[in-house]
Amino acid sequence: MDERDERDEPVEYRQTRYKAPEGATEILLVRHGASAPSRADRPFPLVDGHADPELAPEGREQAERVGERLAGEKLDAIYVTSLRRTAETAAPLARRLGLEPRVEAGLREVHLGEWEGGLYRRKVAENDPVAQRMFAEERWDVIPGAEPAADFAARVEESLTRLAAAHAGGRIAVFTHGGVIAQALAAATGARPFAFLAPDNASISLLVRLGDLASIRGFNDVAHLDWSAPAPLT
Repeated sequence: MDERDERDEPVEYRQTRYKAPEGATEILLVRHGASAPSRADRPFPLVDGHADPELAPEGREQAERVGERLAGEKLDAIYVTSLRRTAETAAPLARRLGLEPRVEAGLREVHLGEWEGGLYRRKVAENDPVAQRMFAEERWDVIPGAEPAADFAARVEESLTRLAAAHAGGRIAVFTHGGVIAQALAAATGARPFAFLAPDNASISLLVRLGDLASIRGFNDVAHLDWSAPAPLT
Protein backbone atom coordinates (compact mmCIF):
# COMPACT_ATOMS: atom_id res chain seq x y z
CA MET A 1 0.00 0.00 0.00
CA ASP A 2 1.36 3.37 -0.99
CA GLU A 3 1.55 5.61 2.06
CA ARG A 4 1.81 9.29 1.17
CA ASP A 5 3.52 11.78 3.41
CA GLU A 6 0.95 14.04 5.07
CA ARG A 7 2.96 16.97 3.81
CA ASP A 8 2.01 15.98 0.28
CA GLU A 9 -1.72 16.27 0.98
CA PRO A 10 -3.29 19.34 -0.64
CA VAL A 11 -4.28 22.12 1.73
CA GLU A 12 -8.03 22.78 1.83
CA TYR A 13 -9.61 26.16 2.47
CA ARG A 14 -13.18 25.78 3.62
CA GLN A 15 -15.92 28.34 3.94
CA THR A 16 -16.88 29.12 7.53
CA ARG A 17 -19.48 31.19 9.32
CA TYR A 18 -18.77 34.85 9.89
CA LYS A 19 -16.85 35.82 12.99
CA ALA A 20 -16.23 39.42 13.94
CA PRO A 21 -12.56 40.43 13.61
CA GLU A 22 -10.51 40.43 16.78
CA GLY A 23 -11.04 43.68 18.66
CA ALA A 24 -14.21 44.59 16.74
CA THR A 25 -17.33 45.78 18.54
CA GLU A 26 -20.73 44.35 17.65
CA ILE A 27 -23.44 46.97 18.11
CA LEU A 28 -27.07 45.89 18.16
CA LEU A 29 -29.05 48.92 17.05
CA VAL A 30 -32.59 48.49 18.39
CA ARG A 31 -35.27 50.94 17.35
CA HIS A 32 -37.66 51.86 20.15
CA GLY A 33 -41.14 50.36 20.21
CA ALA A 34 -44.15 52.15 18.75
CA SER A 35 -44.73 55.41 20.59
CA ALA A 36 -47.99 57.13 21.47
CA PRO A 37 -50.02 58.54 18.59
CA SER A 38 -49.69 62.20 17.69
CA ARG A 39 -52.69 64.53 18.06
CA ALA A 40 -52.94 68.17 17.05
CA ASP A 41 -54.63 69.06 20.36
CA ARG A 42 -52.07 67.16 22.45
CA PRO A 43 -48.48 67.85 21.38
CA PHE A 44 -45.79 65.65 22.80
CA PRO A 45 -43.76 67.02 25.72
CA LEU A 46 -40.26 68.16 24.78
CA VAL A 47 -36.87 67.24 26.27
CA ASP A 48 -34.10 69.57 25.14
CA GLY A 49 -36.32 70.50 22.21
CA HIS A 50 -36.99 66.91 21.15
CA ALA A 51 -40.42 65.28 21.22
CA ASP A 52 -40.61 62.80 24.08
CA PRO A 53 -43.70 60.59 23.74
CA GLU A 54 -44.09 57.47 25.86
CA LEU A 55 -44.57 54.04 24.35
CA ALA A 56 -48.01 53.07 23.11
CA PRO A 57 -49.49 49.82 24.48
CA GLU A 58 -48.33 47.98 21.36
CA GLY A 59 -44.87 49.48 21.87
CA ARG A 60 -44.70 48.03 25.36
CA GLU A 61 -45.57 44.61 23.98
CA GLN A 62 -42.83 45.03 21.36
CA ALA A 63 -40.39 45.92 24.13
CA GLU A 64 -41.20 42.67 25.94
CA ARG A 65 -40.56 40.73 22.74
CA VAL A 66 -37.20 42.43 22.26
CA GLY A 67 -36.35 41.45 25.82
CA GLU A 68 -37.27 37.84 25.11
CA ARG A 69 -35.29 37.83 21.86
CA LEU A 70 -32.07 39.20 23.35
CA ALA A 71 -32.26 37.58 26.79
CA GLY A 72 -29.72 34.94 25.78
CA GLU A 73 -27.18 37.39 24.36
CA LYS A 74 -23.91 38.13 26.11
CA LEU A 75 -23.99 41.91 26.27
CA ASP A 76 -21.37 44.12 27.85
CA ALA A 77 -23.73 47.08 28.17
CA ILE A 78 -27.12 48.49 27.25
CA TYR A 79 -27.39 52.08 26.05
CA VAL A 80 -30.47 54.28 25.69
CA THR A 81 -30.91 57.90 24.67
CA SER A 82 -32.22 60.83 26.69
CA LEU A 83 -35.72 60.22 25.27
CA ARG A 84 -37.96 57.94 27.32
CA ARG A 85 -39.26 55.75 24.52
CA THR A 86 -35.80 54.15 24.24
CA ALA A 87 -35.49 53.61 27.99
CA GLU A 88 -38.97 52.08 28.11
CA THR A 89 -38.08 49.73 25.23
CA ALA A 90 -34.82 48.67 26.87
CA ALA A 91 -36.35 48.07 30.30
CA PRO A 92 -37.50 44.44 29.82
CA LEU A 93 -34.09 43.37 28.51
CA ALA A 94 -32.22 45.30 31.21
CA ARG A 95 -34.36 43.60 33.83
CA ARG A 96 -33.68 40.14 32.41
CA LEU A 97 -29.92 40.66 32.16
CA GLY A 98 -29.48 42.66 35.35
CA LEU A 99 -27.83 45.52 33.49
CA GLU A 100 -28.38 49.20 34.21
CA PRO A 101 -28.90 51.10 30.94
CA ARG A 102 -26.47 53.93 30.27
CA VAL A 103 -27.63 57.16 28.64
CA GLU A 104 -25.96 58.20 25.38
CA ALA A 105 -27.59 61.51 24.51
CA GLY A 106 -25.64 61.81 21.26
CA LEU A 107 -27.77 59.04 19.74
CA ARG A 108 -31.10 60.81 20.31
CA GLU A 109 -33.29 61.32 17.26
CA VAL A 110 -32.58 64.00 14.68
CA HIS A 111 -34.01 67.34 15.77
CA LEU A 112 -36.99 68.25 13.58
CA GLY A 113 -37.10 71.99 14.26
CA GLU A 114 -40.57 73.46 13.81
CA TRP A 115 -41.98 69.98 13.21
CA GLU A 116 -41.20 68.68 16.70
CA GLY A 117 -43.89 67.73 19.19
CA GLY A 118 -45.64 65.36 16.78
CA LEU A 119 -46.18 67.76 13.87
CA TYR A 120 -43.76 65.76 11.70
CA ARG A 121 -46.16 62.81 11.55
CA ARG A 122 -49.04 65.01 10.43
CA LYS A 123 -46.97 66.76 7.77
CA VAL A 124 -45.80 63.44 6.33
CA ALA A 125 -49.32 61.97 6.43
CA GLU A 126 -50.65 65.03 4.59
CA ASN A 127 -47.85 64.81 2.01
CA ASP A 128 -46.82 68.37 2.78
CA PRO A 129 -44.64 69.96 0.03
CA VAL A 130 -41.75 70.34 2.46
CA ALA A 131 -42.05 66.66 3.37
CA GLN A 132 -41.98 65.81 -0.34
CA ARG A 133 -38.81 67.84 -0.73
CA MET A 134 -37.28 66.26 2.37
CA PHE A 135 -37.68 62.75 0.95
CA ALA A 136 -36.62 63.80 -2.55
CA GLU A 137 -33.43 65.47 -1.33
CA GLU A 138 -32.93 63.02 1.54
CA ARG A 139 -32.21 65.81 4.02
CA TRP A 140 -33.89 66.45 7.36
CA ASP A 141 -32.78 70.07 7.37
CA VAL A 142 -35.21 71.20 4.69
CA ILE A 143 -37.64 71.31 7.63
CA PRO A 144 -37.54 74.84 9.10
CA GLY A 145 -35.20 74.92 12.08
CA ALA A 146 -34.21 71.25 11.78
CA GLU A 147 -30.76 69.95 12.65
CA PRO A 148 -28.21 70.46 9.85
CA ALA A 149 -27.38 67.20 8.09
CA ALA A 150 -23.65 67.50 8.75
CA ASP A 151 -24.20 68.15 12.46
CA PHE A 152 -26.49 65.15 12.80
CA ALA A 153 -24.07 62.86 10.96
CA ALA A 154 -21.15 64.09 13.07
CA ARG A 155 -22.82 63.49 16.44
CA VAL A 156 -24.00 60.01 15.49
CA GLU A 157 -20.51 59.10 14.27
CA GLU A 158 -18.85 60.56 17.37
CA SER A 159 -21.10 58.58 19.71
CA LEU A 160 -20.71 55.28 17.86
CA THR A 161 -16.94 55.67 17.60
CA ARG A 162 -16.67 56.32 21.31
CA LEU A 163 -18.94 53.42 22.31
CA ALA A 164 -17.12 51.03 19.99
CA ALA A 165 -13.77 52.01 21.48
CA ALA A 166 -15.11 51.61 25.02
CA HIS A 167 -16.31 48.06 24.27
CA ALA A 168 -13.65 46.80 21.85
CA GLY A 169 -14.02 43.07 21.30
CA GLY A 170 -17.47 43.03 22.92
CA ARG A 171 -21.13 43.33 22.08
CA ILE A 172 -23.54 46.07 23.18
CA ALA A 173 -27.19 46.90 22.61
CA VAL A 174 -28.07 50.49 21.73
CA PHE A 175 -31.76 51.40 21.96
CA THR A 176 -32.18 54.38 19.68
CA HIS A 177 -34.26 55.93 16.88
CA GLY A 178 -35.12 55.33 13.25
CA GLY A 179 -33.26 58.36 11.93
CA VAL A 180 -30.14 57.47 13.91
CA ILE A 181 -30.12 53.88 12.66
CA ALA A 182 -30.57 55.08 9.09
CA GLN A 183 -27.69 57.52 9.48
CA ALA A 184 -25.37 54.93 11.06
CA LEU A 185 -25.97 52.33 8.38
CA ALA A 186 -25.79 54.78 5.49
CA ALA A 187 -22.44 56.03 6.81
CA ALA A 188 -21.16 52.47 7.16
CA THR A 189 -21.95 51.65 3.54
CA GLY A 190 -21.57 55.00 1.79
CA ALA A 191 -25.23 54.69 0.79
CA ARG A 192 -27.77 57.43 0.13
CA PRO A 193 -28.72 59.24 3.37
CA PHE A 194 -32.22 57.75 3.51
CA ALA A 195 -31.37 54.31 2.07
CA PHE A 196 -31.99 52.64 5.44
CA LEU A 197 -34.72 54.98 6.64
CA ALA A 198 -37.73 53.75 8.59
CA PRO A 199 -36.55 50.52 10.21
CA ASP A 200 -39.53 48.98 11.95
CA ASN A 201 -40.30 49.74 15.57
CA ALA A 202 -38.49 47.27 17.86
CA SER A 203 -36.37 46.00 14.97
CA ILE A 204 -32.75 44.93 15.45
CA SER A 205 -29.88 45.84 13.14
CA LEU A 206 -26.30 44.67 13.64
CA LEU A 207 -23.35 46.97 13.02
CA VAL A 208 -19.74 45.82 13.42
CA ARG A 209 -17.10 48.49 14.05
CA LEU A 210 -13.32 48.19 14.14
CA GLY A 211 -11.56 51.52 14.22
CA ASP A 212 -12.65 53.48 11.16
CA LEU A 213 -14.08 50.37 9.51
CA ALA A 214 -17.76 49.45 9.76
CA SER A 215 -19.89 46.71 8.25
CA ILE A 216 -23.53 45.70 8.47
CA ARG A 217 -24.36 42.14 9.52
CA GLY A 218 -28.11 42.58 9.83
CA PHE A 219 -30.88 45.08 9.16
CA ASN A 220 -34.45 45.39 10.41
CA ASP A 221 -34.68 41.97 12.03
CA VAL A 222 -38.25 41.61 13.35
CA ALA A 223 -38.49 37.84 13.74
CA HIS A 224 -39.33 38.30 17.42
CA LEU A 225 -42.39 40.35 16.46
CA ASP A 226 -43.69 37.92 13.84
CA TRP A 227 -43.15 34.53 15.47
CA SER A 228 -44.06 33.15 18.85
CA ALA A 229 -40.61 31.62 19.45
CA PRO A 230 -37.95 33.26 17.24
CA ALA A 231 -34.50 31.78 16.94
CA PRO A 232 -31.68 33.38 18.96
CA LEU A 233 -29.80 36.21 17.32
CA THR A 234 -26.54 35.05 15.72
